[in-house]
Amino acid sequence: MTPSRTAGPGGPLAGLRVVEFAGIGPGPFAAMLLADMGADLVRLDRPGGADPYSKNVVSRGRPTVTVDLKDPADLAGALALLDRADALIEGFRPGVMERLGLGPDTVLARNPRLVYGRMTGWGQDGPLAKSAGHDITYMAVTGALAAIGPADHPVPPLNLVGDYGGGALYLVTGILAGLLSAGRTGCGQVVDAAICDGAASLMAMFSELASQGRWSDRREANLLDGGAPWYRTYRCADGEHVAIGPLEPQFYALFRRLTGLDSDPDFDRRDDPAVWPVLRRKLEALFLGKSRDEWCRLLEGTDACLAPVLTLGEAALHPHLTARGTFVTIDGTVQPAPAPRFSETASAIRPVSGPLTLADAVRRWSGEGAFRS
Repeated sequence: MTPSRTAGPGGPLAGLRVVEFAGIGPGPFAAMLLADMGADLVRLDRPGGADPYSKNVVSRGRPTVTVDLKDPADLAGALALLDRADALIEGFRPGVMERLGLGPDTVLARNPRLVYGRMTGWGQDGPLAKSAGHDITYMAVTGALAAIGPADHPVPPLNLVGDYGGGALYLVTGILAGLLSAGRTGCGQVVDAAICDGAASLMAMFSELASQGRWSDRREANLLDGGAPWYRTYRCADGEHVAIGPLEPQFYALFRRLTGLDSDPDFDRRDDPAVWPVLRRKLEALFLGKSRDEWCRLLEGTDACLAPVLTLGEAALHPHLTARGTFVTIDGTVQPAPAPRFSETASAIRPVSGPLTLADAVRRWSGEGAFRS
């Protein structure tokens, strides 16, 4: 089953009303995920902010309304919209929403069922709460950044572990959990989603291994950080790369057999870190003997666990991702399709209608929403 390119109202979150205060990074990405799953979002942006009709993929699926929250009339309109909302997303530094007259005490007093989602790097309290930062700095203090990269220096994994993984996904989880609670109790609450907390949470397994003395602080010295010769990338004869990961013994045995390494006794000692440098050198020489495509023809699709390392442009053309419709093209922009997928209430990238004013948005939400009945 492939996802819809676009669709009318629907999705598992159809009827959910969310007000998004425009920002950068994890807040918009969280809002995109909710919109893809059918939530009705209105994005409030300051004058001179983002173009509501830009091709920013992360801004897809919801209209943008320009508001000046220092203008009493616009502030009153924003509050009226929040009176009708189920959830809110904001990503300002602690205290900004309070100074605007939109803090949790004010908004929840008017709409007690609201789930108030707050997305920050450092959280709403703590010594660094009001300090500036970015994905890389939030990751740095959690141990996540130190664990990623080659042996001689850590490397930021784009903004996937902090902004999107530790930030947006935890915010979405918190908002949906808050909505479930509000549905049972009638009481909303504040969701304090901090990237530093989420990134630390993502490191749960590695924290356990470190506590047990089974994880080294040295990069490229562990099972999943490129230290193990059978879980890393290798350069091929054409300069391209493949990734291998035959972790399980039966997959490792198949990998050895298909690559002709089953007769080399050094590869019998796969769990001995002392021999890992030798195995890496042998695998480096092995993979330089064929092109990436030749290795894929031999191993891709088998339990040997090999895949080509593709660029974004190549990824959109990969046969498996093409068959699943993992990428779609809208208005000339290649972008990921909604994820995850639902068997009965399909997610979709919804078209944005014409210009929307704050008054239009308030009128549109004048009736009872599905999440408030």
